[in-house]
This record gives sequence, structure tokens and C-alpha cells, in this order.
Amino acid sequence: MLIKVLLLEDDLLFAETLVDLLEESGFDVTHSPNGQSALDTTFSQKFDLYLLDINVPLINGITLLKELREANDNTPTIFLTSHKDKDVLKKSFVSGADDFITKPFDTDELFFRINALLKRVKSNKVECIGLLCHDDTLKRISYDKVELELSKKEYDLLLLLMQHVNNTVPKELIMDELWSSSESGSDGAVRVYINRIKQLLPHMSIENIRGIGYKLVS
Repeated sequence: MLIKVLLLEDDLLFAETLVDLLEESGFDVTHSPNGQSALDTTFSQKFDLYLLDINVPLINGITLLKELREANDNTPTIFLTSHKDKDVLKKSFVSGADDFITKPFDTDELFFRINALLKRVKSNKVECIGLLCHDDTLKRISYDKVELELSKKEYDLLLLLMQHVNNTVPKELIMDELWSSSESGSDGAVRVYINRIKQLLPHMSIENIRGIGYKLVS
């Protein structure tokens, strides 16, 4: 699967060059010429990496990233900017940036930084649905930054629902995931686990699709 990159850059010639380089290296790139366009794009698409210029029209890169972080968007981010003063550098990291590279830069250095960041993120992968987050490395699920106390089957069930968010998970699949062939599960047991999870997530909806299964709604 191609790594999806959102590039925010108002210098169209530079952006075109960068898009070509990234695509030649196997990335799937979406370019936005201003901050508002970039923000709108994040509502309709999910990205693996943000490359953001700072001085761009409508919404600057730092403000954009701050808004995204406040909306629990933790997509890895590198700022590409001509700024060199420490004040801007500090603001970029405070807003939630993972790295910072100053223009003009060597493209090899950019790719080194991208690969290092993505490798670091992959080694400690955390997927979030709003305030509900799964840490794949530590094998734990948290809500609003508080780890949930889950039994093994509750963990497996909630993770299954998260992996199929906004889609119905059939009861047959739940049975297969929660119980081995030597164990016997039941609809009643599944309901018990679902009700327990609902108690832990009072502000999230888990729908019972009668006769079919259950759906976590984001």
C-alpha cells in the first residue's frame, strides 16, 4: 500500500518538483496550495504523513497543525520552511510537529527524515478514533488518555470493533475472534462483553444490528 502524503506548499513550481520526487519514490501525494484547502482535505482523506510549509495563504502551517492536533489528528508531520529563527522553530514543535527542515534543503536529507519518522511511528503505532486509541506496541486501549481496564476478550472485541469502525461486525466473526475451536461462545456472552464496553465508553455508540452483529460508530 502506498504511503499517502499531504503536501502544503504555496510555491507551485517547488510543489510540482517535490510532488514528482515523492511520487517517483513511491509515495501517493496530494498537494494543497493553502492552509484552508489542506484542512478541508484532511476531512475527506486519511494520510500517513503531512509535509507542511509555514507561510501559506488563509491558514498558516503552524495554526493548521495546532487545529489538527486539537482534533486528535496525530498524523506524523514535518515542517518545510524558509524560517531559521528559534522562535518559529519552537512554535512549530509546540504546535505538534515531529520534525523541521529548512529550505533550501537536500532532497536526500528530506527522504532520510521522512523514512526515519515513519519507521519510528511504525515501531510505536497508535491508532485513534476520536478519543479512543489503540497502542499496538503496548497492546492497550485508552479513552481520553486513560487506559481502559479490559479483560482479554473485552480487549479483542473492542479492537475488532475499532478495526471495522462504522461497519457492522457479524456475530460469526466475533465468535471466531473471541473463542477458539475448543471453546464455546454464545450470543449472551457477547452481549455481556458489549454492555461492559459500553459502560467504559459512555460517549461513544455501539449499535446492535439485530440478527447480524454490532457496529462501533465514530
